[in-house]
Amino acid sequence: MTRKQKRLSVIAGALAFLGAATALTFYALGQKASYFYMPADLQTATLQPGQRIRLGGLVENGSILRGQGTQVEFGVTDSEKTVKVRYTGILPDLFREGQGVITEGSFGPDGEFIADSVLAKHDENYMPKEVADSLKAKGVWQETTQ
Repeated sequence: MTRKQKRLSVIAGALAFLGAATALTFYALGQKASYFYMPADLQTATLQPGQRIRLGGLVENGSILRGQGTQVEFGVTDSEKTVKVRYTGILPDLFREGQGVITEGSFGPDGEFIADSVLAKHDENYMPKEVADSLKAKGVWQETTQ
């Protein structure tokens, strides 16, 4: 094998390795993707049973029901539709009615959204971008300026 052939075989091997690594990375990222939905978007969405999604909107006023231990039920709304959410765990300190929230989980067999994580906005000037954009488009939420 000549020097040129050795060099080409090393380059070809390196490119094959990088291609395989890239393909595996994209495959793994595709498996972990959770799509974002507002409650009204769920009417037209085709979700597989047990598919993980992110559900965002505002915590509906008067909807927070605390169960035994750390179990909580509440509604997430975009003013058009409300989705009932069940969560077991410690809620963020800033979680309250009328505030922006993103929950991640899947729908149970009874149609209730079972969340395994809840994210609340962290101060009065911030709302998750996806939630803010959707609520602004529907005229429900307006950004405050100081």
